[in-house]
Amino acid sequence: MDGLTWPAGGGLVPAARIPGGELAAVAQAADFAVLPVGAVEWHGPHLPLGTDLILAEGFAGESALDGPGPRGVLFPAVPYAACPGQTRPWPGTVAIRPEIAVGYLADVIEGIVAAGFPRLLIVNGHDANMSTVRAAMEWVSGRRTASLLLVNWFQLVTPAETGEIYGPLVSRGHGGAYETSGVLGFDPGAVRLDAAGDLPPKPKLPVGHPYVLVESRPDPWQGWSGHVSLATEEAGRQVRELAAVRLREIVAAWVAAEPPAPPTADPLPTEGVS
Repeated sequence: MDGLTWPAGGGLVPAARIPGGELAAVAQAADFAVLPVGAVEWHGPHLPLGTDLILAEGFAGESALDGPGPRGVLFPAVPYAACPGQTRPWPGTVAIRPEIAVGYLADVIEGIVAAGFPRLLIVNGHDANMSTVRAAMEWVSGRRTASLLLVNWFQLVTPAETGEIYGPLVSRGHGGAYETSGVLGFDPGAVRLDAAGDLPPKPKLPVGHPYVLVESRPDPWQGWSGHVSLATEEAGRQVRELAAVRLREIVAAWVAAEPPAPPTADPLPTEGVS
């Protein structure tokens, strides 16, 4: 590449700064592209409206370290998302309809792949994006030969590990100690720990089976819930470091794996079919 290079051979370069005339060379030299996806959403009086965006951009920026290693191209984040009914009525939430979100994400993902990046990592900071991003990825994978990897930052640290950090009280959840600590790990000045007291979440159903429960206004609920008092900057550093290491492990294994090959035959042969 002329002009734009990866620092010390690896790490990330910003897609928005790539001259159009150098794009093909950058895409050919890159191991992957990365797209953060977040939301603009109420997370309580103590967290910024861009909480999910801060976390998605923050962890996306740590998907490859400077130095020998994978070479990534970081695309600008998708800031707006479909938001659940639980947060849509609260101030500052900017929600788009799920069907709009899927179509928009599909176009963004396909555009990045079409620009020459057949490997795309999507780093997600918003729970509701799990379904819309997955649907968009499935749609693009049927149109383009690509390897599309979705990683949700909040799944990179296990419940057992957050239990070790925070103790027996519930720490995970929307606006809770775990998410609050995540923001503290990247931007402590954006958090107002003294603005909210603890709001213990509603207990889970007393069963061991997986389920999905959607409720309009669970009680207690103020657009967020959790034991905010458990969040600290030290916990934030722990969460950031542990999740970032896990993310880079996933990326390294993914880049080392064989990419999908273009189809060599019609996937739906018609010969002999009556």
